[in-house]
Amino acid sequence: MGKVMDFLNTLVSWGNTLTWGGIGGFWWLGTLIAVLVPVGVYFTVKTRFIQVRGFRHMLRVLRHSNSAAHEGGVTSFQAFATSAAARVGTGNIAGVAVAITAGGPGAVVWMWMVGLVGMCTSMIENTLGQAFKEVDKDEGTFRGGPSFYIRKGLSDKWQWLAPVFSVLLIISFGFVFNSIQSNSLVDAVNHAWGIDPLFVGVAVALVSSFIVIGGIKSIGKFAEIAVPVMAGFYLVVAIAVIVINYDKLGDVLSLIFNSAFGLQEAGAGALGAVIANGVKRGLFSNEAGMGSSPNVGAAADVKHPVVQGYVQMASVFLDTMIICTSTAAIILIAGIDADGLGGVTITQQALASEVGDWGAQFIAIALIFFAFTSMIANYYYAETNVYYLTHRHSGIVVYRVLYVMFILFGAWVAHEGSSGSFAMLWNLADMSMGLMATVNVLAITLLSGVAFKIIADYEQQLEAGVDEPRFVASQHDIEGVDQTIWK
Repeated sequence: MGKVMDFLNTLVSWGNTLTWGGIGGFWWLGTLIAVLVPVGVYFTVKTRFIQVRGFRHMLRVLRHSNSAAHEGGVTSFQAFATSAAARVGTGNIAGVAVAITAGGPGAVVWMWMVGLVGMCTSMIENTLGQAFKEVDKDEGTFRGGPSFYIRKGLSDKWQWLAPVFSVLLIISFGFVFNSIQSNSLVDAVNHAWGIDPLFVGVAVALVSSFIVIGGIKSIGKFAEIAVPVMAGFYLVVAIAVIVINYDKLGDVLSLIFNSAFGLQEAGAGALGAVIANGVKRGLFSNEAGMGSSPNVGAAADVKHPVVQGYVQMASVFLDTMIICTSTAAIILIAGIDADGLGGVTITQQALASEVGDWGAQFIAIALIFFAFTSMIANYYYAETNVYYLTHRHSGIVVYRVLYVMFILFGAWVAHEGSSGSFAMLWNLADMSMGLMATVNVLAITLLSGVAFKIIADYEQQLEAGVDEPRFVASQHDIEGVDQTIWK
């Protein structure tokens, strides 16, 4: 077992060196970090800062997202809630704590940066996910995502990227991320109530299995109820802590911004750690540009692809700019000594120091909801890509068995209590996420012209006074788009 773990750690370390850690010491920020933010900035400039100028319209679209274009379809809000369920998870509690302890308070600024440009990146990838979607005749729903828009939208020389992306996403979301969510969930429950992690892991695996069997309609109905409730309660507590400690906010903000640009650190290496941890944890949390949210965004039954682009922009804003910021505020206001503590425990002790012992139990309850809903949404992301690879529902049955096994694996790591195993899980997540994001960023950059054209069509209709723009594919010369869907 030891040799297997050593080999796995070596492989993961190599993968992270390629995507995050730099090549030969030259790309000290890592190749993906050096590309991800500039691409988001490019999309932002080309769309004329759509995440800023379109913010009010985004809220309007979200407010009217509870109905599907056709009876029985998946609503835009259900797709929003499902993607938010995936985004709002361990990254918002454990991930923020990891970013701050590894990169310093300044990592929060770089999480904000990823969130801000990520809103536009999410608009691009979800618009493409909608445009190139297809009908799953067995389920009676839509399927789509990066593998679909790579296969349909790109030339023959890029076709090999589609199955590569699907495999990477299945590994990332179906297996690794679910192990992390499971690990954090059972660890929080064990810390708060002393319940054996393996027992909790089995219970989580059973309940999640019942929900995912119903497919996207069942998952969407669960998410549209669970996500607003869990996010609402968490924000109420976080805001209460901030209000009680309003006199500390100035010092906290000063600490964040001074640390963000290396003003309190020595040398480029320290600044690199701040940026790398902020970007990594920000991407893990909001998933913008990773290619995950288009898998569920494509399932929404909407009249125009850009509608779901706006809705998914709102999901990134909720995740990073609101919930991650709230967690960071709790941790930095408390100012506890984090030496030797895991990500979840840091947040638990920080809140407990401000509101009393019940704070640790509240974080455990919040994480139960956050992590559990993430596992449900992660399941669907991977299911769509299993469907893409096989186009057979027998393959989905096999995937469901493996999905449960990796939930149990995360619980086993918590049961063993090995800090090395915990670090290996996060490193494995970084590697798979990095490779997956690399493929998707390449694809959406190559297809960005299509997305810009579709966004322009939407905005032209708005300017012409159309209240609910409709996309008619036959009016546009876009190869690979199913015109029977977009009549």
